[in-house]
Amino acid sequence: MVLPVKSFSRAKSRLAAGLGPWRQELAHAFFLDTLWAVRNTEGVRTVVVVTADPLAASQARTLGALVCPDAPDPDLNDAVRLGAAKCRSVGPEGPVAALTADLPGLRPRELEHVLRAARNHDRAFVADHTDEGTTVLTALTTSGLAPAFGPDSAHRHASLGAFPIDMPNDCGIRLDVDTPEDLARVALRGVGPYTAALFRLRKARFPMAADPVQGFQGVQDAQDVQGVQGASATASS
Repeated sequence: MVLPVKSFSRAKSRLAAGLGPWRQELAHAFFLDTLWAVRNTEGVRTVVVVTADPLAASQARTLGALVCPDAPDPDLNDAVRLGAAKCRSVGPEGPVAALTADLPGLRPRELEHVLRAARNHDRAFVADHTDEGTTVLTALTTSGLAPAFGPDSAHRHASLGAFPIDMPNDCGIRLDVDTPEDLARVALRGVGPYTAALFRLRKARFPMAADPVQGFQGVQDAQDVQGVQGASATASS
């Protein structure tokens, strides 16, 4: 599994107008929740985090992932190719997947379902909730991944022969977060332990603040995320 991670100081710029410094903290929490879900997905043998962010790299190693250094101003597709090459160098050739690191509502069983379905196709992908972007791209070999992330990537991956794996529009594997509306959508559905903790911290610090994102302050827990309490304890130990 390849997980490209943009430096937190540069990530999620479209959240900055409404959330200010919380934008960077949210990007960090999204990454940790995505990585937690990946590490708890049955069948994932190796996780490679591609990043230039020292904090992301340190925490990835702590949580059992390999780290591949990225360029300071990375291109997402170059980062995915770097990660795929790292996978080739550390283990036998086999199935590989690239996953965006902004999926705070991702559940391990969703990813497991996608990876199981992907075994029947040379290349496959999952579109995001807009049906325009891509959250997951898979291939049966690392050399066959051929990433085409970016605007309208779902259409481009399909045109390059990748099979679209159908998942419900409101499941966590399709709910990437780029805008305040995206954040509200995934918050109402339920998020992982790190993002949920950030929600609680923000409400504790600013209990009377007007919130530009509907549902942001109102989310207290992520009780519908499998194993949240145990995951939080493990990550902090």
